[in-house]
Formats: sequence, structure tokens, C-alpha cells
Amino acid sequence: MAQKKIKDNLEEASLIRIQKALAQQGVGSRRGIEKAILENRIEVNNSPAHLGQTVSSKDKIVFDGKLIRLSEDTLLPKILLYHKTDGEIVSKNDPKNRPSVFDHLPKLTKEKWVAIGRLDFNTSGLLIFTTHGALANRLMHPRYEIEREYSVRILGELTEIQMKQLKDGILLDDGKAALDSIIFEGGEGVNHWYKVTIREGRNREVRRLFEKLNFTVSRLIRVRFGEIRLPSHLKRGMHLELSQKHVKEVLREHNFDVTQFKIPQISNKRKPKKNYLS
Repeated sequence: MAQKKIKDNLEEASLIRIQKALAQQGVGSRRGIEKAILENRIEVNNSPAHLGQTVSSKDKIVFDGKLIRLSEDTLLPKILLYHKTDGEIVSKNDPKNRPSVFDHLPKLTKEKWVAIGRLDFNTSGLLIFTTHGALANRLMHPRYEIEREYSVRILGELTEIQMKQLKDGILLDDGKAALDSIIFEGGEGVNHWYKVTIREGRNREVRRLFEKLNFTVSRLIRVRFGEIRLPSHLKRGMHLELSQKHVKEVLREHNFDVTQFKIPQISNKRKPKKNYLS
């Protein structure tokens, strides 16, 4: 009798609300999952899911006709840094069959890589991937205003007044946008470089800000996302997985309880030589 009670308690402890479970799997944001539930797009054990429903790895969950498998153990997430090149898309499916950043990532068996934000086709630099959907959603959510840093090369040179305009804000088609900071970094001939920071991730936002002032952005490179910098030695098209120590630092920085994760056994025990966190 006592053993049955212990077993029941363990099973109850493994239950998790469906919105949280699917968000952790990288299926979508909690709000998006709630919307899908209300639209009857999610089934649990062949019945429509309902808000607040608890699930475990034993349940059969189908989202838009696709089977979603939950893991019994919440493993410490993986975080991967990738140096994107120009001419790659941040998507697994493309009607034009263009090269995808996902073609260069290490293959996973029981997990999947979730991109933390995007870079447009002609933008290069730092892309971050994780196996933890909730972390990806936290870093992408506009409410948290995660700072992005870019190196921008334009044709021409900004005046002090124009630099102030970019910081004060310019009206774009989808609302007002502004840079947090902009620093002139030199240049030769008609090309000039600027280091800029911004706390939004709207589509082509940096490019559109400069275009509003009639400047063409000829190079755009993301060098930092939040506290994570693009390693100087990471060549274009290459990737680097963060150590468990650095993963824990990122999780703590964004208020995740690290004790909830099971630490997987390390196959490569070499210590990281550098810290890529600011």
C-alpha cells in the first residue's frame, strides 16, 4: 500500500501543465499554445486538450496532426552558437530551396534545435540555438527587451543630427523604432562602419532605420545577443556548443531554476578555453 502511494506521488510529480510542457519542447510560446488549444488543434490521448490540463511523457499528444514526444527527464538544455553567412535562411522549409542554417547544425536524435530569433537572408553574424523552447521564448519575447548589437557598414557618413534621429526614434511602417546606441567606428572611401545596439527584433529593423535616412546598408553583422558574444575565432558557417557551466550561467541570467534540470553525462571532457558571455 505504501509503495503504491509512493508510486502515485512520483507520477503526480511528473505531471506538468500542457502549455509549459509544449513550450519547453520548443513547439511554441505558451500564449501560442493556449490559442491552439482553444482552436482545438491539440489532442491528448485522442481527445481535445483543455487549458491547464496536466500531461506527462506517458500521454499521447498530437499538435496539428504531428505527434509530440515529451521526455521524462528535463535534461540541461544545449546552447549552440552559429556564425551565419550571407545567403542563408533561418528556416527548415523554403519553397525556393535556398541554403539553410539548419543544414550546418549537429544532428540531434531526441531533441531539436530552436532558433533564438532570426537574421535576414543578407545579414550575417551570431545566431543562437537551444534545445529548450522556454529559454528561446524568453529571449525572443519583446517584454524582456534583450539587447542586440550589430556592426553596420553603410554607403556614406551620418551627421551628428542623423545619429541623434536614430536614437530618438524614426517612424517605420510598423511603428516607431529607435537605436539604443550608435558609435562611429571609422571607414575608408564611401564605406563607413557603425556599432549599434537595439532592443527589438522586428523584421529588417536596423536596415529600415538607415533606409529612412536614405542610406544603404551594405554589410550587417550581429556580434552580440544579450550577454552572448560572437566568438572572434568562430569562422563563418561554423558552430560552437556552450559548456554546461556557460549554459547554467545563461539560464540563471534569465531566472531559470537550474536545479530542475538533470545534468547529462559529458562525452567531451575538455574544459572550455574562453568565456563567450559578456
